Amino acid sequence: MVWIRNLVFVLAWGGLAALGHPVAGHHGSWALFSFGLGTLLCWHIWQLSRVTRWTRDLKRPPPPSAGSWDDALARIYRHLRSQERQLALLEGNVQGFLSAAQALPDGLVTLDEDFHIDWCNRIARHHLGLRLPEDRGHSLLNLVRSPDFVRYARQLEWPSPVLVRSPGSGDRVLMVQLISYNKRQRMLLTRDVTQIEKLETTRQDFVANVSHELRTPLTVLAGFLETLIEMPADALPQAQRDQYLTTMHEQAQRMQAIVADLLTLSTLESSPTTDPQPVGMPGLIRTALSQAEALSNGRHTLSSEVDPQLDVLGSGSELSSAISNLLINAVRYTPDGGKVTVRWRTEPDGSARYSVTDTGIGIAAHHLPRLTERFYRVDRGRSRESGGTGLGLAIAKHIAMRHGAELEITSEVGRGSCFSLHFPRARLTDGDRQ
Repeated sequence: MVWIRNLVFVLAWGGLAALGHPVAGHHGSWALFSFGLGTLLCWHIWQLSRVTRWTRDLKRPPPPSAGSWDDALARIYRHLRSQERQLALLEGNVQGFLSAAQALPDGLVTLDEDFHIDWCNRIARHHLGLRLPEDRGHSLLNLVRSPDFVRYARQLEWPSPVLVRSPGSGDRVLMVQLISYNKRQRMLLTRDVTQIEKLETTRQDFVANVSHELRTPLTVLAGFLETLIEMPADALPQAQRDQYLTTMHEQAQRMQAIVADLLTLSTLESSPTTDPQPVGMPGLIRTALSQAEALSNGRHTLSSEVDPQLDVLGSGSELSSAISNLLINAVRYTPDGGKVTVRWRTEPDGSARYSVTDTGIGIAAHHLPRLTERFYRVDRGRSRESGGTGLGLAIAKHIAMRHGAELEITSEVGRGSCFSLHFPRARLTDGDRQ
């Protein structure tokens, strides 16, 4: 015990002074005792100065042999080391949480009760255009000025998320949700739902387009059927009755074609690709040319340049559909007297290209990016007159993607168009061809 050691030291000097009293006298013994107490005091002062110097850098071990301070310094040092270990553990946990938050696929922003920014992860910076540490302490409502978000944030509670436009990119749609935690802290979660919104818009457009495409033939069918049912059998001349029946048959065939193309698209999107086999492209092209000649009925000039030795690996039925779609479209949209040229040959880089070039009406440049959308039509009236379903190019694009190829379209108004399937060299059966 510290106090016992000091008491023993004082008693020892007191005893020494008492023993020296007969020799040194009264004053001498008190001087001797005072000297001992002064020595003890100086010793404590010196040790205190060593302890003071140590407190300037508590990471160092305490001074050895600090006398009465030894026990206290040992306890303090052990406590400091324990605190350091706990702080290191907590810091590791915090860094782990921060790393996990940074790895989240969604944005995360921590806020105080007044929406002042405390921290955010990388995704949130990208979504909301935030910058740290510059934006720390600033109000999020001043940085994200979307009226929808401000109204949402001003609510007393946030039971459900809301969709807002990203301040970092106006084309991005974010789903954001505020969450309260602790007592006066809030958390903002952001998720990029742009693709989901596009898919939903595409789905809605698809349903609307299908309904629109089927409504016309159904209306025609229903109208003629009502006429035939309500009118007496002898009220219509036979020629007019035959005309009605012919028109009804044409509209029924049109609906069948639309349904067949929709089923084809659904199969292409949902079914796995088959094992690629040589498909006999020259034969498929000759068959498509025969169909095109029958459709043209001598109204166009059809020519072909086909390499009889060139073939690709894939699905014959799918490629036959794509080849026919491109060729039949060219015949339908080329005025009488026009020319349609089919080519199947290798390119200088060793790839292969199937192309259909026509001298038709051509397509304006702003329509080209959307031509492969389902039911997209440059001229709806002309498309229906030609008998197209509006799905042919969408089918051709899906087939091209399933074969590692690209559907390429070039056109100029008044000068015609060129639709081509560009196959990579890896898809050719004669891979040594240069």
